[in-house]
Amino acid sequence: MLNIESSPLTGFLPVLKRMSRDNSLLATHMSLFTALFICWQRNAFVSPFMVNRRMLMTYAKIASVATYHKCIRELREKEYIGYKPSYHPQLGSQIWWLEQFDDSDASPPYITNE
Repeated sequence: MLNIESSPLTGFLPVLKRMSRDNSLLATHMSLFTALFICWQRNAFVSPFMVNRRMLMTYAKIASVATYHKCIRELREKEYIGYKPSYHPQLGSQIWWLEQFDDSDASPPYITNE
């Protein structure tokens, strides 16, 4: 049985509660956030982690590139995530959590917001 008190998920519930109170978020935002969570989990809960658009769109069941970009931009603007696009399909973009529900820094020093 998972002990959430000692897991990387300790602070995840407040983030979900904050998202549930945010009336501007749609199901696509929640689906994309869930896809980001899966990628974080696959990266052993280490933040920042690398993602690519195609994979996230598949996990989140988002069919439109425009919808994907709108949702990722709005999650960043509302400070649910940090996001540094790579513009390179093989490298992927960097994502990190702005709220601390992992053991890493929210904005690692080697990531710059351009």
